[in-house]
Amino acid sequence: MLLLSLLLVGVCFAGVLLVGAPYLPTLKPQITAALDLLDLQPGQTLLELGSGDGAVLLAAAQRGLQVVGIELNPLLVIVARVRTWRYRKQVRIIWGSFWHESWPACDGVFVFLLDRFMPKLDERMQEIGSPLVSVAFRIPNRQAIREQDGVFRYDYAPKDR
Repeated sequence: MLLLSLLLVGVCFAGVLLVGAPYLPTLKPQITAALDLLDLQPGQTLLELGSGDGAVLLAAAQRGLQVVGIELNPLLVIVARVRTWRYRKQVRIIWGSFWHESWPACDGVFVFLLDRFMPKLDERMQEIGSPLVSVAFRIPNRQAIREQDGVFRYDYAPKDR
């Protein structure tokens, strides 16, 4: 039973590497910097791509934001739901790949990805036209408008519809 449990945990964490970034907890200074850079007001919506253990979701909800997180690892979805339970009216967590899920309307996007995914993210962000904060990794061929504690803010103009 222990071996089966360890195998399940291994699959949940290693399987994510096929389509996205590994789980790394976002540090409090990075979370604070990202939320400060976005400067969203209470009631606005933050979308977190790869919401992990829910630390960013929790910090954003504590600031009065509506938050949607998309996470592929089912174990981390459970952890994030438990962690944000108190703010369940503000927080929605979707189990799935953010490359395949439709993104809700939002006022800002938070991501902690890897270099190899940044060009694809840049294309998607151009479609939705929303501010983006990225922890540690830059969007190639695009100038960040601000940087703080290793977090980069990019602005995307909304497309005419």
